[in-house]
Amino acid sequence: MTNILKILFLVFISFFYINEGFAQQKYRLAVEYYNSGEYEKAAQIYESLYKENPKNKSYFNWYIQCLIDLRSYEKATQIIQNEIKSTPSDVSLFVAYGNLLERQGQHEKAKTEYRKAIDKLDPDPGNITNLASSFTNLAKYDLAIETYLKGEKISNVQNLYVYNLADLYRRQGDVKNMIKYYLITAEKEPSSNNIQTSLQRFLSVADYEELQKQLYQKIQEKATIPHYGELLQWTFTQKKEYDKALRQARALDRQFEENGNRVFNLADVAFKDKDYNTAIEAYQYVVNTHGRNTSYYLDSKRGLLNSKKAKVTESFNYTKEDLLALKAEYNSFLEEMGRNTQTAPLMQEFAEFEALYVNELDTAIMILEEMKEFGGLSPEAIARAKLSLGDYYLMSGDRWEASLLFSQVDKDFKEGQVGENARYRNAKLSYYAGDFEWAQEQFKILKGATSKLISNDAIDMSVFILDNLGMDTTEVTLQMFAQADLLAFQNKYTEALQKLDSIIIIFPEHSLEDDILYTKAQIFRKLRKTDDMITMYQTIIDKFPDDIRADNALFELAEIYETKLKDPEKAKPLYEKIFVHYSGSTFAAEARQRFRILRGDEL
Repeated sequence: MTNILKILFLVFISFFYINEGFAQQKYRLAVEYYNSGEYEKAAQIYESLYKENPKNKSYFNWYIQCLIDLRSYEKATQIIQNEIKSTPSDVSLFVAYGNLLERQGQHEKAKTEYRKAIDKLDPDPGNITNLASSFTNLAKYDLAIETYLKGEKISNVQNLYVYNLADLYRRQGDVKNMIKYYLITAEKEPSSNNIQTSLQRFLSVADYEELQKQLYQKIQEKATIPHYGELLQWTFTQKKEYDKALRQARALDRQFEENGNRVFNLADVAFKDKDYNTAIEAYQYVVNTHGRNTSYYLDSKRGLLNSKKAKVTESFNYTKEDLLALKAEYNSFLEEMGRNTQTAPLMQEFAEFEALYVNELDTAIMILEEMKEFGGLSPEAIARAKLSLGDYYLMSGDRWEASLLFSQVDKDFKEGQVGENARYRNAKLSYYAGDFEWAQEQFKILKGATSKLISNDAIDMSVFILDNLGMDTTEVTLQMFAQADLLAFQNKYTEALQKLDSIIIIFPEHSLEDDILYTKAQIFRKLRKTDDMITMYQTIIDKFPDDIRADNALFELAEIYETKLKDPEKAKPLYEKIFVHYSGSTFAAEARQRFRILRGDEL
C-alpha cells in the first residue's frame, strides 16, 4: 500500500511539473505575440492561461491589456466586473476598470474607480502592495504614494513602506521627499552602504545641498544613529571636500570610540586624490589620538610620511631645507620603530627619497642592502628591493652590479609582473650600452607583457630603436642619444643636456629631434624649470604633430597647466586635441575624462 502511495505521489508531482513547464511555454509564446503586435493571438493564450490559473494576477492583467489594445472594451468590462463580483476584496481590480475607462476617454469615471480602490483598502499587506503596484504600473505615482501612506496609517505601523515611497518620489522627481524617505531607511539598515549606492545613482551634484541640509537635521534629532554622520561624511567625500569630510570622520571616531579606521580610510582617499594637506592631518590624527593601541598606527605613520613626501616633491618650489626636514622625519620614524620586516616598505620608500630627491645614492643603496637581508621578507618584497637597488647601482655607474640584480629577479620570477620588470630593466641596460639589436629583440618579447605599463613602454622602445636604426646605419646618433638618456637617468642633468645639444649641432634636422626635445622636457621637469619644459612640449606639438611624442607632449603639457599652474582654460583645449586628433593614443580616454571634468560635466 505504501509503495502505491509513493507511486501516486510521484505521478502527481510529475504531472504538476509537466503542467508548469507547459504553462511557461505558453506564457513565453504569448509575450512574443504581444511584443510583435499580434494582440489577438496573445489574448487567446492569456485567456487560456487565466482560466487555467484564475489566481494568477499577471495572466489576468495581460489578458485585459490585450483586450484594451484590441479595443474590445465591452468584453474587457464584462470580465473585470465579473472578477470584482467574485473577489470584491481585491481592490486592484478597480484600478484595472479605471484604466479601461480612461482608455475610452471617460476620465472622471476612471478617477472615481481609482478613488474607490483607495477608499476600500484594508490593512492586508498583500492588498496594499498589489494596489500600489497597479498604480505604479500605470505611472500614477501620486496614487501609489497615497496608497502606501494610507496603508501605513490603517496598519498602524510607522515607516512600513519607506523603501517603496523613496522609489516613488524618485520616479516623480521629488528629490526632497526621495531623500527624506531614503534617510528614514538608514534606521533600518545595518550599514549606510546601500543608501549611499542608491543616492549616488539618483542624485545630481546640485541635490547634495538638500541631502546635507536634511542630514544636519537628522543628526540633531537622532545623534545615536551613526549612519547619518557617515552619510554626511560621504557627501563631503563625493564633493571632494575632504577637509569637511575629515571633521565629520573625527567626530564619529570620538563619538563612537572607534579605532581610527574611518579616519585612516579617508586619509587614503584624500592621498590618492592628491589632497595632501587633508591626508597629513588625517594620518596625524590617528597617530596622535590612538597611538600604538590601534592596528592602523604603523600604516598611518607610513601614510603620513608618504603624504609629506608627495606634498614636497610634487610641488615645483620645494627647498633643500624641505628635503632635509623630511629626511629627519624618516630617520626619526625608523629609530622609533626599528629596521625590520614591518618597516621594510617604508625603508624602500625612504631609499627612493634619498636616491631621487636628496641625491644620496650611497645612503639609498645602504638602506636596501640592509633590507634585502631581512629574514621573513616575502620573495616579492626582496625582488622589489633588488630592482630598486639595481636602479641605484646603475645611477651610481655600476652597470654590472645592476645587471646582476636584475638577472637574479628575472631568474626567480619567470612569470608575472616582477619578472617582466626585471627583463625590461635588463633590456634598457643593453640599450644604454649601445647593444640595440639585442635590446630591440627583448623589447619585442615584452610587448606581450601582462603589465600594460611595461607592454606600452616596451612597444615605445621597440618602435623607437627600429625607426632610428633604419635611419642611421652608423648607429652613432642613437648611441649618443642613449648615452644622454643614461646620464639623465643618473641625475647628471647638465651632462645629459650637453650631450643632447651636441646631437642637434652635429646632426641638424635629424629624425631624433622630437625625442631630444621630449627628453629635455623630462630633464627640465626634474630641475623644476617650468618655462623651459613648456617650451620643449610646445615645440614638439607645433613642429612634430605627426611624430610619436606628440600625444605625450600634449598630455603632459595639459597636466602642467591643470595641476601645477592651475590654469584649466589652457589645459582644456590640449586635452580635447588628444581625444579628437589622437584617438588611438593611450592617453585618449584619460584626456576625455579630464576635459569633461574641467568643462564641468556631471560624470
